[in-house]
Amino acid sequence: MSFCNSSRRALLRGAACATALGLGAVQAARADEAYDRIRATGILKAAVYKDFFPFSDDDKGIDVDIARALADKLGLKLKLLPFDAGEEMNDDLRNMVWKGHYLGYGPADVLLHVPVESRLQQANEQVEIFAPYWREELQIARNKQRIADWDGGYSAFEHEKIAVDGASLASIVMLGAEGGRYRNNVINERSVKDAIAVFRKGEAAAVMATRAELEAGLAGLPDIGFEKVVQPGVPVNGWVVGLAVKRESMDLAHALQGAMNGLIEAGAIKEIFARYKVRYTRP
Repeated sequence: MSFCNSSRRALLRGAACATALGLGAVQAARADEAYDRIRATGILKAAVYKDFFPFSDDDKGIDVDIARALADKLGLKLKLLPFDAGEEMNDDLRNMVWKGHYLGYGPADVLLHVPVESRLQQANEQVEIFAPYWREELQIARNKQRIADWDGGYSAFEHEKIAVDGASLASIVMLGAEGGRYRNNVINERSVKDAIAVFRKGEAAAVMATRAELEAGLAGLPDIGFEKVVQPGVPVNGWVVGLAVKRESMDLAHALQGAMNGLIEAGAIKEIFARYKVRYTRP
């Protein structure tokens, strides 16, 4: 699976093939007046995804707080640009980073939660992807009273149901596992929040989603086991996300990289994740 040709919503809910990048490429980029303009206006425009719990949902979430912390670090005010995910990540980079939507929305100065992935960078020469700040992974949360033991397989779902976001990688994994053996016990919901609600109500013995979604959505619930998904096509070590700016915005990229480094080193990013009951994993 590649970020460049996969459903964008599936990528937001669980992705594959991530590899870390730094600011190596941006060193050679031509500086323009972007950062001078931003400092003159005193405003940083940051794009975040709509309906992306717990990262950006109703103008709240981890990415929203990170965007605000970056702006504060640079001495700027934040202007949030929430937007609906496109079909592909390439669409989001075009609409929110380097060109703007044809309806006149965007571009932003920076886009958050961009997969730090070499093929995505190569396919989008107009942008620079950098500043990795989070490593995500796909997990299963199980009711330990109903599924007492876990051997890493899916045999429990021959007789127990599992809830997933129907447009996510989790759905793809469960519907295709072992030739579709468990598809009759997969509950496909409209969103990960709905899938978690089904699990909370006891209508499913397990739910599959990203670790951040599960930890935030199930915080405080007793007798829950969290299991790593081991499946061909799902990266063993998870995937990394970072920031993206227009390729020409070298000064802005360096300023944001420095701000992100400072926030990570000071423990501020960890504190932001903790607000949403998510255990921080530094990429």
